[in-house]
Amino acid sequence: MNGEPEVHEEFEARLKAYEGRPAAATGVGRDPVNEPMIRHWCEAMGDTSPAYTGPDAIAPPTMLQVWTMAGLTRRPERTAAYDELLRLLDESGYDAVVATDCEQEYPRPLRPGDEITFDSVIESVSGLKTTKLGAGHFVTTRTDIRAGGELAGTHRFRILKYSPAHRPKDPTPRPAKERRPRPVINRDNAGFWEGVARHELLIQRCTGCGDLRFPWLPGCNSCGCPEWDTVEASGEGTVYSYVVMHHPPFPAFEPPYAVGLIELAEGVRIVSNVVGVPYDKVRIGMPVRLEFRRYDDALVLPVFQGVTR
Repeated sequence: MNGEPEVHEEFEARLKAYEGRPAAATGVGRDPVNEPMIRHWCEAMGDTSPAYTGPDAIAPPTMLQVWTMAGLTRRPERTAAYDELLRLLDESGYDAVVATDCEQEYPRPLRPGDEITFDSVIESVSGLKTTKLGAGHFVTTRTDIRAGGELAGTHRFRILKYSPAHRPKDPTPRPAKERRPRPVINRDNAGFWEGVARHELLIQRCTGCGDLRFPWLPGCNSCGCPEWDTVEASGEGTVYSYVVMHHPPFPAFEPPYAVGLIELAEGVRIVSNVVGVPYDKVRIGMPVRLEFRRYDDALVLPVFQGVTR
């Protein structure tokens, strides 16, 4: 939104008026906390903690938001105030959105059989912020999750509603094929990408209990130890699961193509492309072998070559 400072101040005052108003009221979890969902979550995350099985099992704390999700339908408990806020931002030019982060607190564990209720509030709307994506406003909602009327968790979810930054037109001809997106590299996973640059697929190994883990994390899920070293994957694996991407199209990709969840011989899993075989020939259990492909001068990625029998 462009304009004089006083216009901005008036607009931001309108945004601030939404703080404290409900975003979702009297929400009810679609299902009680249940063992099948806990099992699926643990299998997907590779979390083998004994705390999540047996007669005294609890739900993994980070599943907190799972119990409030409405699926693909519109949330019936979502309020008009939240829709009005988003519409105001859209109409003012901040019509792009990206989720930025979340924070969770766990006053007490959830257990199978717990019936979930929740309420959400628009906790804060920031002033105008300038980001690499563009200028916009951060909107934070706070959801209080209760079991049997007792507070069991708090989930803060933050989005950025922004106006995409305008880039100057490049007079030079565009390449025939767009570049692939760059990986997000931070202090927790930089070592992994340094290994990829050397054509090594490195897996973290906890020096406390010896467990292998992937993706890279700052500490061990099993014992909590923050110390680790790495082992190099052999490159052998199998397709644990896969999807074939047809839509939506992305400029740097040519659908249809197969994306696999690959179970490495070492026992951890990684998401990557399955290459070298037709997309419709990929099957669960198919053997694959690691290879490294260069996509441009700066990007090398690990992919997996399908092995047909």
